[in-house]
Amino acid sequence: MENVVEVKNLTHYYGKKLVYENLNFSIKKGSIFGLLGKNGTGKTTTINILNGFLKPASGQCLMFGEDSYKLSPETKARVGFLIEGHIQYDFMNIVQIEKFYSQFYPKWKKEPYWELMSKLKVTQGQRISKMSCGQRSQVALGLLLAQDPDLLILDDYSMGLDAGYRRLFIDYLSEYAKAEGKTIFITSHIIQDLENFLDDCVIIDYNSVLLTMPVKEFQKNFRQFNFTTQEAHLNLEKDDLVRNFENIKGHCVIYTFASESEVSEYLTQKGIAFTNLKLESMSLEDAFIGITGKY
Repeated sequence: MENVVEVKNLTHYYGKKLVYENLNFSIKKGSIFGLLGKNGTGKTTTINILNGFLKPASGQCLMFGEDSYKLSPETKARVGFLIEGHIQYDFMNIVQIEKFYSQFYPKWKKEPYWELMSKLKVTQGQRISKMSCGQRSQVALGLLLAQDPDLLILDDYSMGLDAGYRRLFIDYLSEYAKAEGKTIFITSHIIQDLENFLDDCVIIDYNSVLLTMPVKEFQKNFRQFNFTTQEAHLNLEKDDLVRNFENIKGHCVIYTFASESEVSEYLTQKGIAFTNLKLESMSLEDAFIGITGKY
């Protein structure tokens, strides 16, 4: 399947501070891909490199086969970009801004825009500056979809949105992408909204890449095991089996890709007396916190 985006051994610094090293992933045509991580781990940096706003320290990013730092106007026209905060010309109303934007895009399709506007409780004469953050986000999404891009890049779309508007944003975007065969690259640190939305993901942490894999595979194979021990101060270092560990007064949690028998054998070999070893189910957000840590 054709790759719309390819990131190869990407490394970047701000001054002497390492953002990440050897980041690799690809985004297949027609898929929905998530770059997930806590605040400050390099999500927006990656978006800026992809859009050609930054030149990486090393490595390469390709969009539609072109180097992202040297994109042709034709390739740029195939990409729709929504930045964090949904910045727009907020002195306009929804009629004026649709007319304004339509002048710049030869493939402009106003139907998705007006379909979204019909869901908002605003008048056509109401200025965008007088709308709520959630309403402004739908104006921004409508303008993005009306451009009819082949690749949609959304950087932390959820900033300032309540649960209802986040759900509306994701639900509409999902249906649109499936119906139109669009490719989506999305970043977010609010993981709960993305559980049934993403096909593939890469999870990054400070200075490192934790994993790259299909979301369903991650949820199926990444596990949480709880157990109890008399060793109230037990601490297990991260290794090939233990991806994260917590101990609160003898109530312990191991996050791992290993099976229950492998975890049991591991604890026994470590000489740890334990009881009540139990597999716990996890949501995508639970798994994300499990692999990145709570702090």
